[in-house]
Amino acid sequence: MIPAPAFLANPERFMAFSRWAAPMFGAIALLLAAVGLWLGFTAPDDYQQGATVKIMFIHVPAAWMSMFVYVCMGIASFLALVFRHALADAAAQAAAPLGAAFTALALITGSLWGRPMWGAWWVWDARLTSVLVLFLFYLAYMALRASLDDETKAARAGAILALVGLVNLPVVHWSVTWWNTLHQGASVFRKGGSTLAPVFLTPLLLMGLAYTSAFGALWLVRIRGEVWRKRAEAAALRAARA
Repeated sequence: MIPAPAFLANPERFMAFSRWAAPMFGAIALLLAAVGLWLGFTAPDDYQQGATVKIMFIHVPAAWMSMFVYVCMGIASFLALVFRHALADAAAQAAAPLGAAFTALALITGSLWGRPMWGAWWVWDARLTSVLVLFLFYLAYMALRASLDDETKAARAGAILALVGLVNLPVVHWSVTWWNTLHQGASVFRKGGSTLAPVFLTPLLLMGLAYTSAFGALWLVRIRGEVWRKRAEAAALRAARA
């Protein structure tokens, strides 16, 4: 077996780090979200979209996180598959519900934004469809993990599925460029700089950082929970054999 990296081979070090890092990230998320929401919802209405544009401050960071969390889950799954370390598998398993929640939020708020802009709650264009597929990959990963009683087989099958799902991320990202779609193209991270006015860009970036910090806090908490669960199961197995 290939030796695992040091940071994955020492759960005690992770538990010590996450004990203070999780509440720190949580506090940062609350502070950034408070400032971002205040700046966002006190910003002037858009000349075309009116007050509807303010859904952006909830929707766009959720869409960013839907892909970012899947990348984290994919990396953790790769490390778990290659190095067979329980902490990497716990990280992948802990990320899935969080990614599904961010993706669901992106789909719901996108629908709320699309109704007044497009005249429909849903359209089967490339961006919306590929994000829906991303959501289904999250659900499939969680369902697969839950359906197998053998935890080793569940971890391996889940890791393979997570890695397969990575091929959808370029489709999500480039769908607006590759196909004709109602969804607008990139307006923040684009060649030539953002097209958003600072009054909208600043709160949007703050909300993006708030979402990222919130994910960091929740991810660490959920990984800790997985570590404690596995320790409890191991202890119960040892007691049963005694």
